[in-house]
Amino acid sequence: MYKVIFTLVLAVASFMGLQAQEFQGMAVYESKTSTSDFKTRMEGNKNMTPDMQKMIEERMKKMFEKTFILNFNKSASIYKEEEKLDATAQAGGGMRMMSSMTGGGGTYYKNVKEKSYTIDKEFMGKEFLIKDSLPNLQWKMEGETRVIGGYTCYKAKAVKAPSATDFRNFRPKREEAKKEEDKKESDKPTAEKKTNFLDAVELPKEITITAWYTPEIPVNQGPEGYWGLPGLILEVNDGKTIILCSKVVLNPKEKGEIKPSTKGKVISQKEYDEAVVKKMEEFREMNQGRGGRDGGMQIRFGN
Repeated sequence: MYKVIFTLVLAVASFMGLQAQEFQGMAVYESKTSTSDFKTRMEGNKNMTPDMQKMIEERMKKMFEKTFILNFNKSASIYKEEEKLDATAQAGGGMRMMSSMTGGGGTYYKNVKEKSYTIDKEFMGKEFLIKDSLPNLQWKMEGETRVIGGYTCYKAKAVKAPSATDFRNFRPKREEAKKEEDKKESDKPTAEKKTNFLDAVELPKEITITAWYTPEIPVNQGPEGYWGLPGLILEVNDGKTIILCSKVVLNPKEKGEIKPSTKGKVISQKEYDEAVVKKMEEFREMNQGRGGRDGGMQIRFGN
């Protein structure tokens, strides 16, 4: 009880302090998705050579380990991947699309006052502007606390439906489903056996999110689409992906622009997801028809 009262007093005091000035902040987040389950699956695939496995592991590391910058004020934020001059930046449409489907690429603008978001995405060489309402996560507050970067943080949990257009949400197939599929594949001629990456994974019905937020920075913001807690979210964990804040700067000398992108064809989240899923299925069928000759992660978009 005393802990809850202290939290509320601290939040009110901090909020009054922010009201006295044109407040803005910047936070750096490190996002990392575990790929150990996928590596185990690849190691058990006799159709993959060690070179293929090494190549895929290197690509997965680039896709699943990223750094993001969040610029925020009291009502809005802009979240985007830190720009890096590496091979991925110079890659073709396929790698750019894969990067986009693992959280990178484009900008994510959230307006918590209007409860809306805007994301600019590139898909098949075309620019899209996704506009929709922010998801209303039902956060359950928990009493546990910890310190992150000098800030006292409080724990909260929520359950959400995973997006089929974000590869980080996919999980290796359950053991029963894997055994059944392997049995079917063993009966096929070698030329018809599948080595498609997507055939080894599935999308769970729901994902439990654990977040750590600090009332010491009383803004209703967080990384990606996370929001709705009485303080800045400094860490998010969905069981496979951890997004951890490594640096916070309040009222930086150089303030970032917090405005939504305006380029691209306006589309809803549902429309965008349906277009991406349809294209994924087309490539899955095409690669299976080729008999998995190239092995590996056979999904390409563009050149």
